[in-house]
Amino acid sequence: MVETTASKIETVYDGLKALQLIKNKNYGDSALFPLGVFSKVPGNEQIKCRLDDKLSRVRNSTELRKNDVCDLVGYLVLLMISEEWTEFEDLID
Repeated sequence: MVETTASKIETVYDGLKALQLIKNKNYGDSALFPLGVFSKVPGNEQIKCRLDDKLSRVRNSTELRKNDVCDLVGYLVLLMISEEWTEFEDLID
């Protein structure tokens, strides 16, 4: 059976979903609800800082790493959640 681009998109999103759910559990939902021990910056701003850090790592690396790309996607999803961007029908032409 030949995999279509559509089926590959489903496979990637399914895998990323599973990865992000595990990471979110392991980190105790800290991206959206940080402990605030040292930093008092709201979660959405901390996510933006993490995105900047990850982008800096990608820029300064000699190779593109799967983990870095997955982390970027994950942080972007968390940012969308923090902004309450959970429905996307309005973006479909």
